[in-house]
Amino acid sequence: MTVGAAQRARLILVRHGQSEGNANRRFSHGPDIDLTEAGIEQARAAGAAIAQAFRPSRIVASSYHRARHTAELIAAEVGYEGPIRIEPDLRERSIGELAGQPYSAMVKHPQYVGAFFFEWRPGGGESLVEVRQRAGAVCDRLLLDYPGEDVVVVSHGGVMLALCAHIRGVWGSRQVASNCEILVVTPTPTGGLVLSALEADREMLTPGSEAPAGG
Repeated sequence: MTVGAAQRARLILVRHGQSEGNANRRFSHGPDIDLTEAGIEQARAAGAAIAQAFRPSRIVASSYHRARHTAELIAAEVGYEGPIRIEPDLRERSIGELAGQPYSAMVKHPQYVGAFFFEWRPGGGESLVEVRQRAGAVCDRLLLDYPGEDVVVVSHGGVMLALCAHIRGVWGSRQVASNCEILVVTPTPTGGLVLSALEADREMLTPGSEAPAGG
């Protein structure tokens, strides 16, 4: 059965709370990095904001610990008691040889070409174009799997940048979502998708929490 455009799911995209890597302004060295205390508070604030605006019936998260922990904290705030669906293809961009290095190491890399920001791939890692391919496929599935429902999707800065491009159909700003920033994907009656921001408690965002795509 084909799902009508206006009956597709509404996706509530959330970047995970501040992680230990974000706090140290270093690319995370693995999937098990935890949230900081500030990140935990950000996740709770995001959950409270979502609870005021939506009644989510599903929560989906990246397989990485910082995203799963954020999803659990949001679930508690919105009163969601169901299982959290884990989607491995929502994992953060692999940063390859830059893992564990300062964010500044990217632009200092001898092979980095700013003009090809979205296509550039660090050694052993992924480009944002590749992230878009795998994460965009998840986005498409969720829109069809839960018609008419509000679905919270917790992922990462690089993934959200790629999903924005997937939804809009074009690469645009390089601005990475702040920790626990909330973006809403809404289907339109004509078959399109509208991407908009939901303003959460911005005071909960810790200065310096933003990271380049892959953090």
